Amino acid sequence: MSTIDFPEIPVWDPLVRVFHWTLVISFCTAYLSEGELFEALQDRLSGEWLQLIHVWAGYLIAGMLLWRVVWGFVGPRHARFSDFVRGPRESFGYLKDALTLRAARYLGHNPAGGAMIVALLLSLAATIVTGLALYGADKAMGPLAALLVESSDATIDAIKEAHEAATNCTLLLVAGHLLGVVWESLLHRENLVRAMINGRKRA
Repeated sequence: MSTIDFPEIPVWDPLVRVFHWTLVISFCTAYLSEGELFEALQDRLSGEWLQLIHVWAGYLIAGMLLWRVVWGFVGPRHARFSDFVRGPRESFGYLKDALTLRAARYLGHNPAGGAMIVALLLSLAATIVTGLALYGADKAMGPLAALLVESSDATIDAIKEAHEAATNCTLLLVAGHLLGVVWESLLHRENLVRAMINGRKRA
């Protein structure tokens, strides 16, 4: 029996794909360079090097977030917020349909996926802001150093806790995002990871 090859069309533009994978690499780099997994390296390398890697990964994330916000208004159709940002009722309605295997297929992001993107952008922004605040308060470095250089130990501890909370929230959202990608790929029988690599989806 012969199989039917459905035509594919471009959906994700190159800049969206570069943003996605650069963000993945940058966040993993920032997280691991401050995590317990790198404690062994801290004995061999200068701790300042690891912190420098962490900081510059954070700066890269900040720049990518700013760019994505701009691209969300001026980019091509499926990159624009107007194409995938929906209200809570539509987003939760789609999530319910997906869980009951009745969700419609969207060429771009579906309503639940759009809500996840907005949540991830906000969580990453909170992580970056608290990270810059901690860098300024604890190390007297970065763009917020002038405002926070004389912070008390209690303030530094509070900022650190906020930074860790924002990071953990981002991790939870990433896990939810990955689960959603797998679920949607199985539900609609298409490889969404491959689509974010080559930019093409089934028409």
